[in-house]
This record gives sequence, C-alpha cells and structure tokens, in this order.
Amino acid sequence: MLVLAGRTLRFRMGAFVATFLALFFGVTIVMACGGLLETGVRNNAPPERLARADVLVTGDRSLSVPGLSADNAENAVLEERVPLDGALLAAVRGVDGVGEAVAERTFDAVLLGGESGDRGESGDRTEVRGHGWQSASMTPYEMTPGGQESGRAPERADEVVLDARTARTAGLETGDTVRIAARGDSATYTVTGVADPAPGGDTVPQRTVFFSDKRADALAGGVVTDIAVTAARGQDIGALKSAIAKAAGDAPVKVLTGDDRGAVEHPDVLTGKEDLIVLAAVFGGLATTVAIFVVSSTIALSVQQRQREFALMRAVGGTPRQLRRMLLGETLMVTVLAAVAGWFAGPVVSRWLFERLVDGGLVEDVVEYSLGWIPAVAAGGALLITALLGGWIGARRAVRARPTEALAEAALQQRWLHPVRLILAILFLAGATALMIVTVLVFDGPIAASTAGPTVMAAAVGLALLGPGLTKMMTVLLSGPVRALSGVGGEMAVLNCRARTVRLAAVVTPIMLASGIATGQLYLQTTQVAASEAAFKENLRADAVVTSAAGGVGPDLLEAVRATDGIKAAGAYVTSTGFIEGKGSSGQDEDGLPLQGVSADGVTETTAVTVTSGTLDKLRGGAIALPESRADDAGVGLGDTLRLRLGDRGTETVRVVALFEGRAGYESALTPASLLARHTTEGLPEQLLVTARPGVDATAALAGLAEERPGVAVAGREALEAANAEDARTQAWINYLMVGLIVGYTAISVVNSLVMATRNRRREFGLQRLSGASVAQVLRMMTLEALLATAMGVALGAVAASTSLIPFSVAASESWVPSGPLWIFGAVVGTAATLALAATLLPTWAALREPPARAALANTD
Repeated sequence: MLVLAGRTLRFRMGAFVATFLALFFGVTIVMACGGLLETGVRNNAPPERLARADVLVTGDRSLSVPGLSADNAENAVLEERVPLDGALLAAVRGVDGVGEAVAERTFDAVLLGGESGDRGESGDRTEVRGHGWQSASMTPYEMTPGGQESGRAPERADEVVLDARTARTAGLETGDTVRIAARGDSATYTVTGVADPAPGGDTVPQRTVFFSDKRADALAGGVVTDIAVTAARGQDIGALKSAIAKAAGDAPVKVLTGDDRGAVEHPDVLTGKEDLIVLAAVFGGLATTVAIFVVSSTIALSVQQRQREFALMRAVGGTPRQLRRMLLGETLMVTVLAAVAGWFAGPVVSRWLFERLVDGGLVEDVVEYSLGWIPAVAAGGALLITALLGGWIGARRAVRARPTEALAEAALQQRWLHPVRLILAILFLAGATALMIVTVLVFDGPIAASTAGPTVMAAAVGLALLGPGLTKMMTVLLSGPVRALSGVGGEMAVLNCRARTVRLAAVVTPIMLASGIATGQLYLQTTQVAASEAAFKENLRADAVVTSAAGGVGPDLLEAVRATDGIKAAGAYVTSTGFIEGKGSSGQDEDGLPLQGVSADGVTETTAVTVTSGTLDKLRGGAIALPESRADDAGVGLGDTLRLRLGDRGTETVRVVALFEGRAGYESALTPASLLARHTTEGLPEQLLVTARPGVDATAALAGLAEERPGVAVAGREALEAANAEDARTQAWINYLMVGLIVGYTAISVVNSLVMATRNRRREFGLQRLSGASVAQVLRMMTLEALLATAMGVALGAVAASTSLIPFSVAASESWVPSGPLWIFGAVVGTAATLALAATLLPTWAALREPPARAALANTD
C-alpha cells in the first residue's frame, strides 16, 4: 500500500502541494511559538558588566500572592528592586571560600554634557547606569590612560570614570567636565578616567558611569542593591552558592550563578519572562488550534474530491482497510516531508519573531534565544497526529461506502450531517456563549481579553461544523439579489453553489476562519487601546507634567513649581503595585493592586477622582483611598486598616480615608506620594502633575524654571496622552504581529481550498464549453461564485468575531460597539475577496486554456 500511495501522489500533485503547504506552515508557526516559549521558560541572561563575579546576591522579587490557598497559590514578580540589608554584606564576607565581596549600588543617570549641558549623544541626553567604583573589580573594565593625565579612580564627590564607548560618543576624555543628572538633580563632574574592557574581555553594551563610593551611596539613596562575590582559588562555585544561601538565613534574597546572574543587571528580565511565556502560550495554543483545523480541512477536502477513484477501487475489489492504509500512507509521506522542511524553517521564523519582540521592548535584548529539540518534536508530533487523524476522519465515509453508493454521489456530495458533528457543534457554540457571558458579567477592563480572545475560536469552530447547512441557507438568501444583478452568469453561479453545498462549505469555512480571527483580534486590540486611552484621559486633570532627567523629582522641585506664577496646583506622582495581606487579601492574583502615589495638596486639581465618602485631604502619612469596587472585594470600608506588601517587599499599615468611583477594569488605589515613593526603586516620585490658573499656559509658565535647572523638562498634557497612547500601541503592535502570522496561515488555507476546488472542475468547464459557453461566460460565472463564497465567509466570520468583540467592548468601555476604524474591516474584506478571486480565476484560466474535448475527459487533478 505504501508503494501504491507513492505512485498515487505522483499523479495528484495539486492535492499533494496543498497538503504539504498546510502541514509545512503549521509546523513552522507552532515551532516558532514553541521556541519563544522555551526562551521564556529558560530566560537565560548571561552577565555582562558583572561577568567577573562568580556569585551574585540580590533581593528576592518573587512573592507568593497573599490570600490564596495552597491549591491556588500563585507567584507574582514584584515591580521594584528589593534592597538588601546592610548587615548581609558582612555575613557574606564571613563565608568560607569567599575571595572578595563588594556592595553593588545601581541607579539611573543621564549624561547631559559639559558644564552648560550642551554636549552629549548627538546633541541629546545619553542614558547611563551609575555605580560605585568599588564594584569595578567585578567588571571587565580596565583604566585607559589618556588626555591630560593617566586615568585614576574617582575619589571625590565631583569625580567620575566613564566607560570608553560613552566617552567616545560624548566626545569626552580624562580631565574634561560633564554634567550628570541622577536622583532628581544634576551636578558637574570631572572625568578622572576612561575604562575599557580588558584585552580579550567581553564588551559591555550598557553605558556605565562610576562614581566615588560615597557619592554612589548617596545617589542610590543609601540602598545596597546587590552583592557581587568572587570565589577563592579552588573553591567550588556550587558549594559556595549553598554556603552563602545558608549564611543569608531567612533574608528574602536569591543567590545566583551562571546565566541567571544577568537578571541582576537587567531587572526587567524577570517581568519580561512572564510576558513572553504568556504571549507564546496564548498564541502557540491559537496557532495549534488553527493548524489542526487547517490541516484537517485540507486533507478532508482532498479526500472528498477522490470519491470516484475510491468507488472504482471498491468496485474492483478494494477493501476499506486497504484504502485507509493507502490514504494514511500518502498522508504520512507528505507529513514527513513537511516536518523536515519545517524543522529548518521553524527556527528562522522563531528567531525573527524573537528579534521583533526585542525591538518592541517586550523582551530585554540580553535574553538568549533558545530553541531545543522539545518544541521541534512537539510541533512535528502534533502535526503528525493532526494529519493522520484528519486523513482518517476525512477518509472514513469515503472508504466505508458501498461501491454503488459511492459511484452515485462521487460527483456530487450531499450528505454531511452526522450526530457526532452536530453534538460537537452544539458544544462549541455553547462554549462560546458561556465565554461571552463570563466576559460581560465577570470581568472588567483589559482582563476581559483573557476570555474574549478564545471566544472567537470556539464560535468559529462551531460555525465551521455547521458550515454546509449555513452555506445552503446563505445561498438561498443571496440567490435573489445575485440573479437580479448579474443575469445568466449569476443564475449559473447560484445553481452551482446550491448543487455543491458541501464542497462550497469547504471553501467558505477557511474564509470564515481567516476573516473571523483577523476581525476579532484586530478590533480587540483597537478597542483595548481606545479604552486605555479613555481611562487615562478621564483620570487626568493636569495641564502639564514636570520630570527630571533621571532618578525622579525631589521635594525642592515641587516647592519651586508651586511657587511659580500662574500655577494653581502641583502634586507629586508615582506608580507601583502592592498586595493586601491579612484582612481583604482574598481573591487577589499576580497582578496585585495598582497604586498611585499623589500629594494630598492639589490632588483634586491634578487628578479626576469622584469621592463618594471620606476626603482626599487626609491622604497623608499612612493613608489610602480605594475605589469602591476594590473596597467591596477586600471587604473593607472607611476607617478600616489594611496591611500592604509593596513593590520593594516592604510593608505598610494604612487606613482607608476615602472611597471613590473608579473606571471599571482600570481602578488604582491612591496613597501619599511620600509613602509610595520610598518603596520604589528610585526612592522619589516619578513626576509632578501641574494645573495652571485659568488663561495661563502651564508649559510657558514653567519654561524659566526648566532653563534654570538642567535636566528638568516640562511637557504639556498632550505629551502625557501621547506617551500613554504610544505605550498601549506598542503592546498592541506585538499582538498584531502574532495575529498577522496566524491570519496569514489561514489565508494559505483559503488559497489551498479554492485552488483544489477549482482544479477539480476541469471536466465541468470542458462540458460547459462544448455545450456553447464561452471562456468569458465561464470566467464570469467563477467570479460570481468566488464573490459569493467570500460574502458568505466574511459574513460568518463577522458573526464569529462579534461573539468576542461585543462582550469585550461592553466589559472594557461599556459600549456595544467596538472601537477602531472601519477601514480595518474593509481591508479584511478586500483581502479575502482578492485571495478568493485570484485563487479561483487563475486556476480557471489555466483550465480553460486546455481544449474543451480534452478537458471533458481529463482527470480532475
């Protein structure tokens, strides 16, 4: 049978190519998502600047979410750096086998240029990372002599050492002066040296500035972020790691070696890991579902078109078992070839996707891409099972029918409804309905996307299972307008569609799937972005924002802004995330409680909050204001106290001083800025929100203050809204990219189905031409059929997409109409029509080039 299967494939290249393409692209996309998932799970980030440290001790940012039972335990990643206890350094130094242990202080800084602040990267500010000189021994840097004197370490508070790349970019050398902003202020420093990687050492992409140890301690707010350790000669690194962990006792720290050390230099690696795993898992699952559907439908269509062949084989003595073995042999051969090709293409596509995610900022560029054998084998195995199962299901009825029955219906299949198919359709549609209800009634805001996304797939599969019946119904509905508008050609197209309902459904279904996924996922993103922008604008009353180049803003800047003529109110602003412990902690998840730190003075002038009880004037010291929905969830009211675990793992006991209305799904609790800021990495508020008096331009009023203070910037309300929109659109763009790949894959299924269906009608075209039809009439008929199939597919796709979009729009923006431009749907319809026409008319035109008599006797493939 394998020999027969191989010979059969030689004479059925159309079906072979279609099945091969479906399998090949399925393996490639699933493997690509598997590579992203493995990269996220491994999360390897080799150290760069601290490469000489054998062991790194850092604060533990993982937190078991309070309030959850052991069965439902979840771990969250804290948003801020967790500082180390100063006494821990002495404990580490006392461990046997430690060669050297130094305290690492890390903080953001910006190189503004010379004394006047007019030099820097291409005339702009250069972002750098500041450290104490003590940690230089753990880096690959060595001092480079040059300039007015040989390089030396910074000793005074006004001295720094730059890395060579930063110095070259800024045009600085030893002896020059440079203005550097850090911790909300700026000062002028003298460059005492330039450090370059040692010969043969690795380059360090991160721009670095070394300060004197005392100055670094002050700029880091007195916080030790990490401890870098080298092992004594001959000391086993694994044993040293265990000994340091034992010495740390119950301190919330992690002791890292190997590639895990890179997460210390790049804290965003930890949050990026979670995002990458979720993204890869979600889209990998969607891609696998689509691949199963596409492969199964392609194989089933190929088998359906060979019913005459199977009938003849049965008539000459072939048994169902022999035919099934032949079909499975054909499928296996094609699958193996597609898997081999996909084995090479998958890593290329996966790495390309990973690089796009890095460019989009979702993943840190220090994370190593990983794709081992597990995703490759999983993708190949999944597609092999899908192909064999699809072939078996598609062939089941064809090989079991009696020869006379098969011959009677070989040219025209009518029966399609089976009890199992009906039950599955009901289950999928019921699942889509349940997801719709959950989206509307249970979730609010962007989290509703977690159930809205799968809804479209469940609805699409349910509609696909009922495809032939729906296609027949829609053909009846569209037949009148088509006949009225297109004459004889329309009449022939409608008759063909009604006579070929089952096979037409095989064409309509992939169009429905492609248009439904595209419409649903694209408008899901546009609606989410629009809702996020609306929530941000609704909560913002400030006319301008004041920021510092690095490290946040200090209290002196706040007072200076408030004292500026024309300014009505100004308040500090900082954001973070916390978790409620003890009372009110039940029902939390890894996302925690979003927190906004504000100044009680002027909060009502800079932030749009509608207080329902209590007052924001008491938002001082250990106080908190909660959205009513959050307070209800936590079971607390006005005057109650809560224990908060904040982003740096510190705790605060706060009293509820106000309750206010919050936008569903976007609620954040309000705390005093001074309380929240000290539990953030920078230790200071991020910015100042400013409201001007009537008729006063806030940015113009503060322009003089910005000129007096290098590193201080003033932006209008529009800049705030634009920055928020840009962040939301960046995240949406990443989803557009992943959705685009999946939609592109389903588009291949559209083309496959149409080409196969059209090629199978060569005999029909020949007979039509022999009976007097012209080439133009046949092409016109096929054009109308393609447009009919497109209209049906797009209509069903819109129905599937609406099951996701309407509930999500209600949950996210309290509107029944999704947000987004109409041209997106127009582009989806236009693309579907273009693909359908091209995949129909090109094979038709090729078939019509053959003499009618020969075509009437030709094999259908």
